Amino acid sequence: MSDLAVEMREVVKLFPNPGGGEVKAVDHVNLQIGNGEFFSLLGPSGCGKTTSLRMIGGFELPTQGDIYIQGKPVGRTPPYQRPINTVFQNYALFQHMTISQNVAFGLEMEHVSRSEIQRRVGEALEMVRLSGMGPRKPRQMSGGQQQRVALARALVKRPAVLLLDEPLGALDLKLRKEMQLELKDLQQRVGITFIYVTHDQEEALTMSNRIAVMSKGKVLQIGTPLEIYEQPNSRFVADFIGETNFLGGVVEEVSEGQAFVRLDELGCTLTGRCMGPLQRGERAAVSIRPEKMRIVEKCVADLNCLSARVVTTAYIGSDTQIILSLNGGTQLRVWEQNHFSPLDTHGVYQPGQPVWVVLFPENTLVLPDDH
Repeated sequence: MSDLAVEMREVVKLFPNPGGGEVKAVDHVNLQIGNGEFFSLLGPSGCGKTTSLRMIGGFELPTQGDIYIQGKPVGRTPPYQRPINTVFQNYALFQHMTISQNVAFGLEMEHVSRSEIQRRVGEALEMVRLSGMGPRKPRQMSGGQQQRVALARALVKRPAVLLLDEPLGALDLKLRKEMQLELKDLQQRVGITFIYVTHDQEEALTMSNRIAVMSKGKVLQIGTPLEIYEQPNSRFVADFIGETNFLGGVVEEVSEGQAFVRLDELGCTLTGRCMGPLQRGERAAVSIRPEKMRIVEKCVADLNCLSARVVTTAYIGSDTQIILSLNGGTQLRVWEQNHFSPLDTHGVYQPGQPVWVVLFPENTLVLPDDH
């Protein structure tokens, strides 16, 4: 048996354009997804993530390239003959059936014995923590419970791979966050490969073993949540995952993994980690996360220290979010965790207050300017 649950090799998908010609929805995508992995396809609308998922499921056929499931080419194999099941955003539950009947439907189509169906439906409902709710109808369930029913219906057939197409999109924020943790726990308990499509970067970071970031039909970067967030390989990935500040400039020197960048508006040079193929004289984007900076009273030598003034602050409980203005008008967002006492008046920054902001070189990323 293959160590890979799913593999895509140079997969291309073209769709006809209403105005004539063709649109390349998926552009030479290569993916290797291991058995038992929680793998997310992440990107904005129209990036090709759902089309990729649909090709894995057999709902669309590749224009070029090959898809393998458990080491076997699936070619034109129809969805019902693939060891795969899919959970959609709208749940697609049969409203006239009970929960048990919904979960049992796929097994009945396969003519599984009644006693086996009853046993497996009970196991599936227990797996998603809905034991005892089999007699209810979908309309008697909350959105989160209906989502669990859809999961039970998919898992009851014991697929090798479960495809999930933005399944939490219809839930409110609080319930969505709860379901993220439940889904991750469920995947770890059942050990089935989950391939998850989302445009929500926090959702992907929370649940995934690995993430593929997509844009315009291409996979830009594949890595763990830590790698994607801390070591983005392009300006797009840095911008799409979390929040960041960008400063533009020209590379003065690259040496031993470090890049020295002359900033356009500030007339000074910053040092940072070189995150791409950069050469002297090239344009670069300097990326620094808001939580990676520190506001200080005095300039610290050799630590990318910039003079700034406080524009505004927003206290949001765990953090204070500060907007700073640098020389030339460039603004930086700085998030500071709140450690100060509510009685400490010095812990609050005032608009117009002069400060220094430190951009630690190890957290300052120098990226190719692909904007």
